[in-house]
Amino acid sequence: MPSVSNFSRLGFYFNQNACIGCRTCQIACKDKNDLPVGTVYRRVHSFEAGSFPVPAVYHYSATCNHCEHPACVAGCPTGAMHVSEDGTVQHDDERCIGCRYCVWNCPYDVPQYHPESGIVGKCDACADLRAAGGDPACVDACVMRCLEFGPLDTLLAEHAGEDLTDKLVILPDPTKTNPSILIDPRPAALAGDFAEKEM
Repeated sequence: MPSVSNFSRLGFYFNQNACIGCRTCQIACKDKNDLPVGTVYRRVHSFEAGSFPVPAVYHYSATCNHCEHPACVAGCPTGAMHVSEDGTVQHDDERCIGCRYCVWNCPYDVPQYHPESGIVGKCDACADLRAAGGDPACVDACVMRCLEFGPLDTLLAEHAGEDLTDKLVILPDPTKTNPSILIDPRPAALAGDFAEKEM
């Protein structure tokens, strides 16, 4: 069970068992945010695990976890990185001075520095699309319907039969930040041996 103390906050659900690593979510996010070459706010990582005769491959679609205790917010000296009224972690471009303390503090490597503008950017869970009643672009783009976004208590109830977690061997310890993520993991993603594949 994920270490989530308040299930009313917003977050992502990720069905790792259904993910085929197609990276459509990554492309949709990049397109929606008009990001330059080399910058992504959602990145799909692929991993190899196990060994012959029982090898395994799995994928992880990573973005901002909109943590309950976000290290990026704690490290921001100007308040540019902040927790919004809906509980998601947002970034105010006008207040950002480009110091990159949020980049260095986030254990998930989520905030991205934009050298051309001198400020940082990150996933805002498509706040504009959600305000219009829609879903984040990554959720709508996923061809396998691996991603969902909403109140964690609702997501938890909808996926009650799954062995959900926020702990994978490829991820940092979640106890300090309490990420708003519910993962239906592949067994290999819970094992100790893995190697990331370059795609």
